[in-house]
Amino acid sequence: MNIDNTQSQMRKGVLEFCILSIIKQGEAYPSDIIEKMKEAKLDILEGTLYPLLTRLKNAELLTYRWVESSSGPPRKYFTLTDKGDTFYKELETTWNELANAVHQLTQTNNSVQDL
Repeated sequence: MNIDNTQSQMRKGVLEFCILSIIKQGEAYPSDIIEKMKEAKLDILEGTLYPLLTRLKNAELLTYRWVESSSGPPRKYFTLTDKGDTFYKELETTWNELANAVHQLTQTNNSVQDL
């Protein structure tokens, strides 16, 4: 098995949740999302982010507004819709349940190995 492929698949599984988490904190511009993801060691490319933002917008989970820029074209800032906020809360519950289950299982494995 290829560890890089496994790590990539694990990251892809939480990507949507992480992006929605960033946007939930406040209106977000795509390059700000990329920067916050990099700071968290979850690198994402524009070619991955933009289609995901479009999909989330088409699902009515996000909305955006255009802001004029003095240094180039207008910028698109994203926010969660009410539907997006509800969806985020459901993802958060699922994430917490999953993280707790994985933590419990991995701690049990570590305890068994220590014997």
